[in-house]
Amino acid sequence: QVQLVESGGGLVQAGGSLRLSCVASGSIFSINVMGWYRQAPGKQRELVATIFSGGTTNYADSVKGRFTISRDNAKNIMFLQMNSLKPEDTAVYYCNAVSRVLRYYWGQGTQVTVSS
Repeated sequence: QVQLVESGGGLVQAGGSLRLSCVASGSIFSINVMGWYRQAPGKQRELVATIFSGGTTNYADSVKGRFTISRDNAKNIMFLQMNSLKPEDTAVYYCNAVSRVLRYYWGQGTQVTVSS
């Protein structure tokens, strides 16, 4: 089992920045890839960014150049640095981990609200 706890959400004006954190605990050795997803009201959950254990990253087109995903394997923490935030980035952001046997784990979510 893997437990994930997010923090760092909040209210920010358009153009501002926030950094989300996700602390992982439990069977950390089993994690292959971690990522951030988001879900806006009335919309489906969507992928924001992923990072593999070796460091390879992927981003949704909508956040490329503005968001940066990183991972501190020694401390079992993943980050999402979000710059140049837009109102359309408003959503609940979820931390995700996928084990080597393709088991999915989710955090409880953290709200990000960007005002115009």
